[in-house]
Amino acid sequence: MKNQHLEASIQSEVLAFIASRKSLQISSITEEGGPYASYAPFAIGDNCLYVLLSEIAMHAVNLQNNPAASVLIIEDEDSANELFARKRVNYSMRVDCAEFQSSEWQTGIDSLAERHGERVLKLSELADFKLFKLTPQTGRYVKGFGRAYSLSGASLAGELVDHLRDGHKKRSVA
Repeated sequence: MKNQHLEASIQSEVLAFIASRKSLQISSITEEGGPYASYAPFAIGDNCLYVLLSEIAMHAVNLQNNPAASVLIIEDEDSANELFARKRVNYSMRVDCAEFQSSEWQTGIDSLAERHGERVLKLSELADFKLFKLTPQTGRYVKGFGRAYSLSGASLAGELVDHLRDGHKKRSVA
């Protein structure tokens, strides 16, 4: 019972933390196979995140060519109590590009506009903007030293939450 309570508590914390942030950092894979990091404002969907990106942007090109990404949502360093242990959640994501004017497109655009305002509606009218749906495959939630949790399954909160207990170890001095 205690583990189920802890799991539900962590899942709620993860969702509340994500809801408190407005942008994410995203790492995509270039055509040459290298990493490329960027950021984007996001909206929360049903166990997914939505981002609206111009195909002029390198990360949009990368996501269209390779539908995998790593996403980091992190506490602002200015408000963090501990710079070395900022609260964060990261995911390995499957990426899908929504078809223009499909129900998925409308859902994502509506979610983004509700969260970020009229600018989203104006951008969505431009032909070079693509809507990407990011669905988690695995994740990790860190809320401080010794308080890290793996998130398994295609859910933002994790279908299964596991406290990672094999953490920091003191160096042995010879």
